[in-house]
Amino acid sequence: MFDFVTTLIETMGAFGVGVVMLLENLFPPIPSELVMPLAGFSAAQGQMSLAAVFIAGTVGAVLGAVFWYEVGRRLGHVRMQRFIARYGIWLTLDQDDYARAMGWFARHQRAATFYGRMIPGVRTLVSVPAGMAGMPLGQFLLYTTAGSGLWNAGLIASGYLLEANYHRVAEFLDPGTTIVIAIVIGIYLFRVGQHLLRRRKG
Repeated sequence: MFDFVTTLIETMGAFGVGVVMLLENLFPPIPSELVMPLAGFSAAQGQMSLAAVFIAGTVGAVLGAVFWYEVGRRLGHVRMQRFIARYGIWLTLDQDDYARAMGWFARHQRAATFYGRMIPGVRTLVSVPAGMAGMPLGQFLLYTTAGSGLWNAGLIASGYLLEANYHRVAEFLDPGTTIVIAIVIGIYLFRVGQHLLRRRKG
């Protein structure tokens, strides 16, 4: 993964940073915690403009988020409820869970969208309920851009300031991202098990 990201950024420059960040939002296994410190390091070496790196990375992240927002918008409540009725056990959701989750998001959609952009594994998924809840696109773009921009700025700054030691950022953050994703997967498997046991008892 590191070699792929490095090669793409070295070959395509700031545009490559945007492409990788777009892919990161479509396919979460590509971590921004690896991409943006590397881009910051490259900017510190004079290979790219710091502003170009920030803009390209943020635009890529936002475009990826808009894709999932549109998926949620097109899916809609009715289709989602039908999907839950058929496959809810694998989503670890029933209709009541779904109603509560959407109710919570409706009450906290701005904060959820903003802070969700800074949480590994969540930053991709949070765009789907935003689309389903009918969050205005302008509002979605505002909070997504703000959250993505803040997160990217911190990662770029870490790579820029540490320069030759930027890899220490990846060594720290990349395992942290893996742990968070592993916890999310563990919780998911636990909930699926609970639903299977509940169905068997029923």
